[in-house]
Amino acid sequence: VMLVAVLGGLLGILMMIPLRRALIVEQHGLLKYPEGTACAEVLKAAASREGLDEVAKPEDEAASGGRTIFAGFGIGFLYQAAMGAFRMWKDTPEKVFGAPFKAGSISATIEPALLGVGYIIGPRIASIMCAGGVLAYLVLIPAIKFFGEGATAILAPGLIPISQMGPDEIRGAYVLYIGAGAVAAGGIISLFRSLPTIWHGLKGGLSDLRGGKAQSANAPRTDQDLSMKFVIGGCIALLLVIMVVPQLHLQWNLLGALLIVGFGFLFVTVSSRLTGEIGSSSNPISGMTVATLLLTCLVFLFVGWTGPKYFVTALSIGGIVCIASSNGGTTSQDLKTGFLVGATPRLQQIAILVGALASALVLGPILLKLNDAYTVYVPATSFQKVEAGATPPRVQSASLPAFTDQLKPDTTGNYRILKNEKGGVNSVVSGLEPGDYLVNEAGEVVYKMQRNFPADLRAPADAELGTPEKIKGAQAATNPESYRVWQRIDPAGGPAQRYLVNAQGEAIYLVDPGINGTHRTRPDGSSVEKFDAPKATLMSYIIKGILSRKLPWALVLLGVMIAIVLEMSGIPSLAFAVGVYLPLSSSSPIFIGGMIRWLVDRWLRKQKFKDHDLSTDELVAEGDKSPGVLLASGYIAGGALAGIVIAFMAGVPRLVGIRRQVEEWSTAHNPFFAGANADLLALVPFAVLCVMLYLVGRDLLLAGQKRKSLTNAGR
Repeated sequence: VMLVAVLGGLLGILMMIPLRRALIVEQHGLLKYPEGTACAEVLKAAASREGLDEVAKPEDEAASGGRTIFAGFGIGFLYQAAMGAFRMWKDTPEKVFGAPFKAGSISATIEPALLGVGYIIGPRIASIMCAGGVLAYLVLIPAIKFFGEGATAILAPGLIPISQMGPDEIRGAYVLYIGAGAVAAGGIISLFRSLPTIWHGLKGGLSDLRGGKAQSANAPRTDQDLSMKFVIGGCIALLLVIMVVPQLHLQWNLLGALLIVGFGFLFVTVSSRLTGEIGSSSNPISGMTVATLLLTCLVFLFVGWTGPKYFVTALSIGGIVCIASSNGGTTSQDLKTGFLVGATPRLQQIAILVGALASALVLGPILLKLNDAYTVYVPATSFQKVEAGATPPRVQSASLPAFTDQLKPDTTGNYRILKNEKGGVNSVVSGLEPGDYLVNEAGEVVYKMQRNFPADLRAPADAELGTPEKIKGAQAATNPESYRVWQRIDPAGGPAQRYLVNAQGEAIYLVDPGINGTHRTRPDGSSVEKFDAPKATLMSYIIKGILSRKLPWALVLLGVMIAIVLEMSGIPSLAFAVGVYLPLSSSSPIFIGGMIRWLVDRWLRKQKFKDHDLSTDELVAEGDKSPGVLLASGYIAGGALAGIVIAFMAGVPRLVGIRRQVEEWSTAHNPFFAGANADLLALVPFAVLCVMLYLVGRDLLLAGQKRKSLTNAGR
């Protein structure tokens, strides 16, 4: 992760330097570079006498805005810490429906960051995303449960009958593939839609480069770049590092290096020009990355590079080109700002290189730590305590088969297996869903068994196994053994994921990552957060779909058809597909944030600007300048920082023990965290966050001297 970030970031900056004069100087007035121009105007205003006078005012707009951001940061941090670290209330209230709507469910991860994201992206995209979640959780999952309820056979790629699955199991076995297919189709459709823009940017960028003037030795200070010797030497050095380091699986792979150079310079040129025309926020970086992966995988398929090790090679090429393209565009914005304020490009370029290196070195370990902290090492069988009140169900256990697995629940004693099959002889056990259960020596049904992968799953004799590694994160203290890594690519007979295997090749643990993982409970019962990254899923499915050709294509194609239907209906398929892929618990707070933004914008239109004839775009711009956006930004920053701190706590055994004690106390004594009404009570603090966001958006809270927009001043 860190290598790709460092190498891609530096390569993109170096490749953009030869384009500076052609795009920034020669095209001045034609390429606007909106973000870079805005930054230049801010710097000029701050340096002017009038700007200094404005800053001196105690209650000016800037001071009030700063207070709003820091207030949001503090509120978001304290809220997330209280919920995530001290377990003061439940973090994901939910409601699972019963008959006649079995397996239907609604839920919300009530985090300030998600609420802030919804407010910033606005009601339209937030609604489309949530609609995708509604389709997944209130249509697809109940439909799969309805049609599969009576089936006793296992429907691949599931591992247990649908009759024994809950909403999360159905989503993990089937709906995730549908969502991934929709995301892949939406990404590819977005790529084709942006092809004219990309082609226009490429053609214009290359023609500008050919027409650019060479740098003179006596060029003025404001026109001095890093020398071409440094640029070319740096690019060659980076390519050598890319080819040498073993982590990228590109050891002296000349074809891979050529693909990086070709796609890298191509899309850096495109990105640098497009940011000048449409801005960084509209730059189709994901489309360029999808194109890179598609073409790279097709080249690999043509030359016969289809083994699992080439998955990492293709991903490394795509990741480096993606980051290079992104950095090329943002570097153009920085250099445009410097051009407008009279900076020295050479010094800017040095600073940008140092900044890219430093940020990658800092953020890389943080991402890895977050992933490790929330990674779950899933055994073949996990156990869920049967909630049966004071009188647990009892059965005659003498005739039941003994439970002989090595891994047992955290308790002593011997167990027998009860197969409570629908319509079978044991279905008379009242209060129990169909499934496999453990019965203790007294005949009490105490645990429900969850089969995560076949107990006899093992790596083939010819499988390529990775270097030995130990369990990381919160589970590290439970098992000090080292295991080999097996990357399983065939979904038949078990999840196609990463496994830890012993010396005999037997799968001991399924490694469910913190990023894009699906298991939200550790074997000891403690809950785990997961970080969903739909674009990463899109890229993984492109790679696996082309190189391995071993995917549940029926489910994937269902998702593709959903995306096509949406496009035919005039609805952006990618945003909807992301909602299908993400848990509804993630998209529902985003939807709530979007609805608060809709209420604030509605007030702006009907009250604050009722006497002004503003266009829709002007109203949106006024909404973007509202203090609610500042508070939402603070929510995001504060909640995210608290989440990082909590994640680092998960790597300290002593703090993990303290947190477990806090969770046990809250489970026993805190009605906001556990109990019959916890799902409703937990919404109270979240409602306070929502009300504050609405009031701040309307200038009824945290407002200093009355804010006056540029629009009002001009009318």
